[in-house]
Amino acid sequence: MKSIRPMIPAAAVAFGAAMQLAQATALPPPPPPSVISRGNARGESAASRAERFKLRNKAYYPPIFDLSDLPQYVPQQKVSGAIRIWGLNYLTDSNVSKYWDEGFAKYQPDAKIEYTTPTGLVSFPGLITGLADIGAHRKVTFDEMLTFNRVFGHDPLEIIFATGSYNVSGWAPAVGFFVHQDNPLTKITLKQVDGIFGAERDGAFVGTTWHPEFARGPEENIRTWGQMGLTGEWADKTIIPYGRSLKLHQQIQVEAKAFQGGAKWNEKLHECYREMLEILSKDRYGISYGEVGMGGAADVKLLALADRSGGPYVELTLEHCRDRTYPLYAESYFYLNRQPGQPLDPKVKEFLRFVLSREGQEAIQRDGKWLPLISSVVQEQLKKLE
Repeated sequence: MKSIRPMIPAAAVAFGAAMQLAQATALPPPPPPSVISRGNARGESAASRAERFKLRNKAYYPPIFDLSDLPQYVPQQKVSGAIRIWGLNYLTDSNVSKYWDEGFAKYQPDAKIEYTTPTGLVSFPGLITGLADIGAHRKVTFDEMLTFNRVFGHDPLEIIFATGSYNVSGWAPAVGFFVHQDNPLTKITLKQVDGIFGAERDGAFVGTTWHPEFARGPEENIRTWGQMGLTGEWADKTIIPYGRSLKLHQQIQVEAKAFQGGAKWNEKLHECYREMLEILSKDRYGISYGEVGMGGAADVKLLALADRSGGPYVELTLEHCRDRTYPLYAESYFYLNRQPGQPLDPKVKEFLRFVLSREGQEAIQRDGKWLPLISSVVQEQLKKLE
């Protein structure tokens, strides 16, 4: 049977050429990036789109974090040309892109940042076709990673550019665990989260590598509140788990940190869109994962969370998301196609150094949705650029 692998890059190039031709001949000109939005692709109404665009100028958090320990941006070289970013609409649905444009131009006036940002889902198609220099995205999925690897023979370079929000939906909010107000439980570990929301498994993928050592048996399933240490009327009651539909990718954080990369969920999981906390408020024996900003009811409470080792337990707060002591904080990412051992395009490298600088992170803090990175994470990302 003839292998189709050599045909994939050629198909990518052909697709890229077709896209460039369409862009060159399209009339009228494409709308500005902030209008090329996820909502438009769904036939979103003008009223709801206008309401959503109000988010662009709204800062949810005051600039309370001291960023003086982050490095100032000092250009290593002058660069010019277009830096093409494909992906997250939240870059242009907020002021972050505007602030970065203005800040970077002070140092690199001959460079221009071009945004194609309908949705994070175009980030990898942009990289694979060569139309993007940078893909802005949530955490890469197994399918995206495998596709990229099959085309290029290596993994993409991953750069964390922001810590996720505390409670702003869309801007990578942290994941919390909620129970009914009547439930005596006040805290939970990630291992217990695995027991409640997960299922027995034979291993787990980390990236595209299978790890059988992350297998676990059914004896680690937690299906009653008595297994969580509750007594009396709670001891024999079945735990009812709720969560976002597994089609939506928010579960990736739970799988990575609680399931050790596993993807098998409790067979009784009730999948919801955004209404799980409202449902939970009427179910004394339920538990849900979700976002603080999703709303809900006064009849639910948020649990303190510890990592898989069992402690310390940390409350989900703005400060604990930013300093990353809360175990299920989120992140937003840039992905790049860099051949191992080869240098980055100088203009791309300079832009990334700016984003990871004090000035670049001050732009994120000024926008007030994502949270700025801490120094240790910035240093880790800067090392990846060398």
